[in-house]
Amino acid sequence: MSKLDETTRTELEAAAFRRLVAHLRERSDVQNIDLMNLAGFCRNCLSNWYLDAAKQRGLPMTKDESREIVYGMPYEEWKARHQAEAPPEALSAFEVNRPRQD
Repeated sequence: MSKLDETTRTELEAAAFRRLVAHLRERSDVQNIDLMNLAGFCRNCLSNWYLDAAKQRGLPMTKDESREIVYGMPYEEWKARHQAEAPPEALSAFEVNRPRQD
């Protein structure tokens, strides 16, 4: 494969991001804790990374705004509609595997 120019690479990455976000919106049955336990990131992580990117560019954005971009609705609304109580075994696995903040 030939080397991609920076603009094309960015466009492809953006398209992949949009597809990931659309997929996560469609799969509201998949809980964030399950994503964290299996993949080491969740919708909140993705929205935090989006917020970090905005801040690095000097763009004004709040955590609530970045979460709404990822969730497709206000976070509190998504939680009320889709978030289930995490089973004890999922919480235990999360405590063992959660990313540590230095």
